Amino acid sequence: MTRGFQVAALIGIFTFSGNVVHGQSAFGAGEHWVATWATSQDMAPTTPDRPVLPPDMKRPDFQNMKGVKRPSPNIPTGVENQTVRMVVHSSIGGGRMCIELANAFGKSSVSVGSVHVAAASAGGAINSGTDRPLTFSGRESFELRPGAIVVSDPVDFDLKPMSDLAVSVFVVKGEGIPTNHTLGLHSSYITKGDTTSSASLPESTTTTAYLWLRSIDVAAGDRDFGIACLGDSITDGFKTTVDANQAWPTLLAKRFSELKGGARVAVLNQGISGNQVLRDGAGVSALARFDRDVLSEPGVRWVILLEGINDINIHGQITGEGGLVAEDLIGGYKQIIARAHMQNIKVAGATLTPDAGVWLAGPVGEATRQKVNEWIRTSKSFDAVIDFDAATRDPSDPTRLLTKFDSDDHIHPNDPGNAAMADAVRLKDFLSNAK
Repeated sequence: MTRGFQVAALIGIFTFSGNVVHGQSAFGAGEHWVATWATSQDMAPTTPDRPVLPPDMKRPDFQNMKGVKRPSPNIPTGVENQTVRMVVHSSIGGGRMCIELANAFGKSSVSVGSVHVAAASAGGAINSGTDRPLTFSGRESFELRPGAIVVSDPVDFDLKPMSDLAVSVFVVKGEGIPTNHTLGLHSSYITKGDTTSSASLPESTTTTAYLWLRSIDVAAGDRDFGIACLGDSITDGFKTTVDANQAWPTLLAKRFSELKGGARVAVLNQGISGNQVLRDGAGVSALARFDRDVLSEPGVRWVILLEGINDINIHGQITGEGGLVAEDLIGGYKQIIARAHMQNIKVAGATLTPDAGVWLAGPVGEATRQKVNEWIRTSKSFDAVIDFDAATRDPSDPTRLLTKFDSDDHIHPNDPGNAAMADAVRLKDFLSNAK
């Protein structure tokens, strides 16, 4: 989906109300836009995908298993006459920006009264001198309808690279659980009334989810581009430190930002915890969300694909009927590669990291993981290969994460493990193909 398509679509999809605000600029026909930050909306289907277990494997007590119980992000069940202030961490900077909101899984419209952006400070505060109100097709308020995306008008804003931006959304009324990204890894703040321009939010509740926020886009140079990291919880940053920017895509963005000269490279974290390549479960499958989370993000020229361990653990631990085999997962990868190449987007394949010690893991699935990784390394189907398996495994037992990289659940790398993954990426593979 191109930027022009998104803007043109607003006329027929959204209902705008409120006063027209003059002075906001429009999208220029020759401008090159790149998403500097993005997230994948992941409200799960009502019927989650359940593991297919071998006959001799008993389902454990999730609540009492170490490392399995997921911390609650404290997502509200409805938002009405409240402001949600969310903090995002940019990759590349720019002097002109816009934001995108989406209601991908909402069942009813969300009445938005106002939206502001500002440089973020600690504890939900903002730098008031940077505060800017946003408009959408020239208006401050609008209805965000189910399934729709809305793009703000561009605004002049000095967005620094690798900096924190606060996006404050005043919701007049939003019914039900908001469309969200559950694992936001940044504290967000919810207050009563319209506090979009307030310097601080002393009376607020917090969540670590992103509500309705989809991406932050900047007007960039012609050579600048984005990399979309399509994955599951390991890409999402599960088990990394909240408010510390330690997920491997963010650390990779930092490496690119330290380069001098040449194209600037944005890195977008499009991971969803629990996601699968082939089937819906925790969020829709990678195949089903590829258009929304990759192709429609402005400026993306590369995809890093690290996904498949959930497919293996949920469906690949048995043999025979109903069991997933390596060729099934490889077929899904081939589909993603084909669809990306049709849009002139290159794909880097990342090997699946070890997970021995996880209750679902077993010899059947491990054999599949090894076969898939060998195909990633040797098939030459990808435009580049990143060996995350080699970067994180224990040399004395390649089925396991190295102890110093293990977050104690035996599948999710900790902060140092994410740093090792970011360091395993060869930057030149992406820069040598930059236009």
